[in-house]
Amino acid sequence: MGIASVIPQLRTTDLAGSIRFYIEKVGFTLDFQYEDFYAGIRAGGQVFHLKLADEKDPSIDFVDRGGHFHLYFESDDAAADAEGLARRGVALVTALHETPGGRASSSSGTIRAIPSTSVNR
Repeated sequence: MGIASVIPQLRTTDLAGSIRFYIEKVGFTLDFQYEDFYAGIRAGGQVFHLKLADEKDPSIDFVDRGGHFHLYFESDDAAADAEGLARRGVALVTALHETPGGRASSSSGTIRAIPSTSVNR
């Protein structure tokens, strides 16, 4: 017996908008929703949770200033996935580019995308 997985929880001031963003724009699926304040989003074999909060998560400003991320999207074809996200109206923080370790390359990598300012902010 041991810990089977770790599930991150993101706070949002707009749960319905966040769910729409991850389902309609990014292409993930809704794993569950508990009333109007908690939901699970499935991305392949992984899940993360969204929790409704009254105020913007204070870590957002820190993350933005430092170029850090709350979520990384892993992809087999980052260029194609970034193009697909852009077609669906997702604003990419930076253009796809190569970084140390092959991140954000055209064959595999990480995509950093942001929803509209009202979602997850």
